[in-house]
Amino acid sequence: MAKKTIADVDVSHKAVLMRCDFNVPLDDQLHITDDRRITEALPSIQSVLKRGGRVILMSHLGRPEGKDPAEDAKYSLKPVAQRLQELLGCPVHFASDTVGDDAKAKSKTLKNNEVLLLENVRFNKGEKKGDPEYAAVLAAMGDVYCNDAFGTCHRTEGSMVAVPNAMAGKPKVCGFLVEKEIAFLSDAIADPVRPFVAIVGGAKVSDKINVIQNLLSICDKVLIGGAMAYTFSLAKGGSVGRSRVEKDKVELAKELIATGGDKLLLPLDTHCGDDFKSTCNKQIVPAGKIPDEGGWEGFDIGPATIAKYSEVIKSSKTVVWNGPMGVFEMPPFDAGTRAIADAIVASGATSIIGGGDSAAAIQEFGLADKVTHVSTGGGASLEMLEGKKFVAVELLDDK
Repeated sequence: MAKKTIADVDVSHKAVLMRCDFNVPLDDQLHITDDRRITEALPSIQSVLKRGGRVILMSHLGRPEGKDPAEDAKYSLKPVAQRLQELLGCPVHFASDTVGDDAKAKSKTLKNNEVLLLENVRFNKGEKKGDPEYAAVLAAMGDVYCNDAFGTCHRTEGSMVAVPNAMAGKPKVCGFLVEKEIAFLSDAIADPVRPFVAIVGGAKVSDKINVIQNLLSICDKVLIGGAMAYTFSLAKGGSVGRSRVEKDKVELAKELIATGGDKLLLPLDTHCGDDFKSTCNKQIVPAGKIPDEGGWEGFDIGPATIAKYSEVIKSSKTVVWNGPMGVFEMPPFDAGTRAIADAIVASGATSIIGGGDSAAAIQEFGLADKVTHVSTGGGASLEMLEGKKFVAVELLDDK
């Protein structure tokens, strides 16, 4: 999937309209608590500035409803503009709207080697609808379109699809972050060095059914963990106590067990608790043997599973991991997820960590710099692992 990047186009004296994913977490005081999505976008922005261009940035933040201005105010990108200015070491202008008078005026007066961040694109109803008039105003601001927002590449919102489509005859390229994500999540999986092992966790089989099916067709082993494992236990006739399950997905789990054969590995044992807190009573039981009495619930994979999974992972050459093995935010039920992370690092394999909770876990454990790639996109990385194509990427110029 070779697409032209921002490095392939002349940006001198040109305005680059760049879609980024600045959907960062904020605390109650609107302070950014994790700026990784901002720092990941810096190389693409700096590439334009160093070559004498100017950058107009677009992004969304959260899910503003448009019903209460006071409530929506917490989704303003103003804190992102401040953090960008600190990281870039140059002024970052901020427009108080997206396609209104302020955005139009500031985009016209923006000088080369300067940056303008537009207000949250989702403040405008035209973003979700892909409204042509809305897209045309944004399209007119740029000489070059650059998509560096991998976290929203699976979406077809205005700034992702309608805007580049409205820029007929102008270069449409990807940024370095999107290039990197495609290289790992698409290209590396298309032709992996084997053994190729996938680890799939999280709560719901329904969320990841297509991922599991696709990975079973291309991987040597698929290891299952997290709460979804208890739905598989039910499918095998086991008892799961009060564990989180999807009873309506039991037949689906049975099908996956049948089609997966010896490729699909399920937990051998379960670390249980009788309350959702670190101080609860605990016990380790064989998988599918969680007591129905006493309020017991599965919170993590057990030591036998950790040993088996670690053995498989350490012999792999390519690993994809999406979804934790248990309640990784709450010791001691973080042990399974930590052990899997350690095994991935110890394997020396090409290691691709899907977004969402897997990325959060690898960051929390301080291992992000010891794996090959940590994806910035939760939903996007899942859909790419499913083998889906993204309209927002397909429309970009081919190399």
